[in-house]
Amino acid sequence: MESWVGADGGAADGAGASDVDWMRLALLEAARAPEHGDVPVGAIVVDAGGSVIASRHNERELTGDPTAHAEILAIRDAARHVGSWRLEGCTVIVTLEPCLMCAGALVNSRIERLVYGAADLAAGACLSLYNVCDDPRLNHRIRLAVGIEAETCAELLTEFFAARR
Repeated sequence: MESWVGADGGAADGAGASDVDWMRLALLEAARAPEHGDVPVGAIVVDAGGSVIASRHNERELTGDPTAHAEILAIRDAARHVGSWRLEGCTVIVTLEPCLMCAGALVNSRIERLVYGAADLAAGACLSLYNVCDDPRLNHRIRLAVGIEAETCAELLTEFFAARR
């Protein structure tokens, strides 16, 4: 398992972009979700060469689909892009810690690395409530980098929910 990367962004990918750079792209994607009433969560998938191959935001309200989380949609797009369900060598960057459904999808798609911003103490399945990404009982484990741009990610969510009250 990779050492935990702190909020400074840590290791850069092959193209010179850091986890912070990727998270800023995920934040831009997340900002699109409230346009249609969805919670602002954004996810991108970066391949081993450092290219963004998918970028999505939550679309549950838009589509009426309970599985239309940013991570699931991005994984689906990335799999279509590479022509395989195996996303080996890919990194998913998401603004909020994935839920149980999304963490399971990440493991099942063989994602190499997960980078997330804000922890989800109510539903997070990567460290907060469960540790699906590093469960030795599963056939695949994912390296994690957590807390990247966490304050900015959390602020986006806080502002969204405050506006709805």
